[in-house]
Amino acid sequence: MLMRTDPFREFDRLSQQVVGTPGTLARPSAMPMDAWREGHEFVVEFDLPGVDPDSIDLDVERNVLTVKAERKPAQGDREFVAAERPRGVFSRQLILGDTLDTERVKAAYDGGVLTLRIPVAEKAKPRKIRIDQPAQQDRKLVDA
Repeated sequence: MLMRTDPFREFDRLSQQVVGTPGTLARPSAMPMDAWREGHEFVVEFDLPGVDPDSIDLDVERNVLTVKAERKPAQGDREFVAAERPRGVFSRQLILGDTLDTERVKAAYDGGVLTLRIPVAEKAKPRKIRIDQPAQQDRKLVDA
């Protein structure tokens, strides 16, 4: 189970009502993500183009995974015509369910995409339960 949290969601919703901003959110997400289950693990991908991999920080505390990254400000004297990519430090938190093994999270960064692989905990995997049956000798003794 994977749950996401955005502490500014309610603030965005309120500002849309007050200011009347069209669309679903007043600000784009600084870290768009996709998440899915693949066999016995969850995969989460974050789009982080232009982010130095050394600036990415991953933490897990209890069942909250925090991804923090920094995109450096543009160097030099520039007058932007459009500036839609967030700069500076930004973060995102995911609340991981008890069914995930937070001790074995794996992370890789390739082509501007941060990929996390979070295994399903052993206790949450489906398993067969053996049904015990009395032995043939035990049955004869009971029937007699």
